[in-house]
Amino acid sequence: MKVEHLMSSPATTCNANDTLETAAGLMWDHDCGALPVVREEDGKLTGMITDRDICMAGYTQGRPLGDLLVNSAMATHVVAVKPDQGIAELEQLMIKHQLRRLPVVDRDGKPIGMISLGDLARESALPSTRMTNAMPSVARTLAAIATPRHEVVSAPVVAVTEPARRPIEAPREKTGVQART
Repeated sequence: MKVEHLMSSPATTCNANDTLETAAGLMWDHDCGALPVVREEDGKLTGMITDRDICMAGYTQGRPLGDLLVNSAMATHVVAVKPDQGIAELEQLMIKHQLRRLPVVDRDGKPIGMISLGDLARESALPSTRMTNAMPSVARTLAAIATPRHEVVSAPVVAVTEPARRPIEAPREKTGVQART
C-alpha cells in the first residue's frame, strides 16, 4: 500500500508571510491541526506550522496572532513523503522523527496532500485493509511517537508480526496519592 492511497488531498497550505491568525483560520475552516508552509514565489514546501506552534508563539510573545507571522513560529526542518512511498517507510519516518502528520509533496517539492497517523489508524480498523500487520504496526508507530523525547533511546525498530499477549490485571486501587497543587 502506498501513501497516495491514504493521503488527504489537496493540501491546504499557508505562506510563510501569512499571519498566525490566517493560519489558525485555515486550520479551523479545514478541520486540521497542521499546515504545510509554502514559499509565495514558487509554492514549494518551506516549513510546517501546527496549532500548538501557533498557541505557543502567541503565549510566549504576548502578542495577538494577527501581529505574528507564520515564519516566526513554523518548523523549518520538514520531513515529507512522496505519494508513491510505501506505508512501512512512512511509519519508519514517523517513528524516527516522532511526527504524527507529514506533508506529501510532488517531484517539484510542492505539497499535494497530507498523511497522518489518524489516516493509518482508520485504514487499519477496516476489515478489508490492505495494510500488512495493520493494528500492531499502527500501535507500534503511535507508541514510538508518543514517547516523551527525553525517554527516546536510539534503537533499531523491528517489525511486529504478532501482537504482544499480556495477562489482564484488575486495576489497582491508588493509596496515598495526593493531587498536585
